[in-house]
Amino acid sequence: MNKSELVDAVAAKTNITKKQTDEIISAFLEVVTEAVANGEKVTLIGFGSFERRERSEREGRNPKTKETIKIPAIKVPAFSAGKQFREKVAP
Repeated sequence: MNKSELVDAVAAKTNITKKQTDEIISAFLEVVTEAVANGEKVTLIGFGSFERRERSEREGRNPKTKETIKIPAIKVPAFSAGKQFREKVAP
């Protein structure tokens, strides 16, 4: 499902226009993205949590040359599914 399909599905369930639904979903995504980028954790009970995690520096290998390289530390977004979401996906 892509964003336009999501907009259609939410609009059908909520009886609001597709344009309004698209604005709401876009605003939601923007707020969550900004919060996680600022190091905040966004928790939606029953659905899951969005947070920023740090990957430490580590050693890797160039697959062509087998040369050892250092992979720098990085901050990445992460999602952890909530209990209800996990149970719905894998009953």
